[in-house]
Amino acid sequence: MSKFYKIIILAIFSVLLLLFNNFCSQNSVTTNSSEVDYSISPKGFPKIPFPKDNAYSSAKEKLGRYLFFDKILSKDSTFSCASCHNPRYAFANNVPNPLTINRFPLPRNVLSLVNVAYRNLIGWEGNEISLEDAIYHDFYSPLFFDNDTNEIFKRLSNHPFYPKMFEEAFGKKSKPYPYLAAKAIATFVRTLVSGNSAYDRYVRGDSNALTESQKRGMKLFFSDRTKCSVCHSGFLFTDLQFHNTGTTNHYFDFGRFYSTGKFEDRNKFLTPSLRNIEITAPYLHDGTYQTLEEVIENYNNGGYPTINKDTILKPLNLTEQEKEDLINFLKALTDWDFLNQERFKSFGY
Repeated sequence: MSKFYKIIILAIFSVLLLLFNNFCSQNSVTTNSSEVDYSISPKGFPKIPFPKDNAYSSAKEKLGRYLFFDKILSKDSTFSCASCHNPRYAFANNVPNPLTINRFPLPRNVLSLVNVAYRNLIGWEGNEISLEDAIYHDFYSPLFFDNDTNEIFKRLSNHPFYPKMFEEAFGKKSKPYPYLAAKAIATFVRTLVSGNSAYDRYVRGDSNALTESQKRGMKLFFSDRTKCSVCHSGFLFTDLQFHNTGTTNHYFDFGRFYSTGKFEDRNKFLTPSLRNIEITAPYLHDGTYQTLEEVIENYNNGGYPTINKDTILKPLNLTEQEKEDLINFLKALTDWDFLNQERFKSFGY
């Protein structure tokens, strides 16, 4: 063999070795005692309420994080939690009815998972009460992962690093059971806590965190004139109650009524948090509005006349400048520090 061909073969071998090492590094899992503790809540926020039967650990958060972004849980390995709950859009979605595993369009707009740890009810109508149960249900739901839990167990058991991760998260001899996978994902989701926006820095004492327009918008937001903060209240900017804000004069989706069967709950939906609202378009339970301008205009007009419309809604007669100030304030609720966390980017988001 000539010297030239030996050099070519050596070069090819070196490239293959480099690619192999890179693959191994991406698919290996190490325990790092200096890992970030994501159970710590932002300043001014309550302690993140992890349930007693699913306490936080860094190993469990890491396992849940990997599973959240992994398509291995779905029937045809094409769908993950992040397929609907995209970190780029604050764990919501940028289309009103995204397609799921069987190309089913979701009947409702995707709610953001940010700060879901502080919510007792999950979903637009509040039909889920346990994050763990909701996730486990999605494993076999034909609308989401459409998989068999036995198949999920088989896949995770034969995976190169998940068995080790399950032992680190749940103890020696723990098996990669789907219900434990749901608990791990729930742990990760509860750490999606956002509380370091420009607004947060302002209320903590940084007077330069908001622009003059945002300050005017904040004053208007919390005023008795607009009453925005009556429903969008507290540190989450939601009262966690159900309202009909007259976004249309005919609702094809009856919302809360499906869970309670009460006529007075017809056409009512959970008040969404306004945190990171700038990047969670489209808006409302059905994604009707594409922009914040459309949302503000609906409230400015007092909403459409419809059954069970909240009596708090009245025409506001806002000026163009006031509308702009309100929208600028809403944009001050975007937490770029949270959205740009490396733990999301490392999965390609």
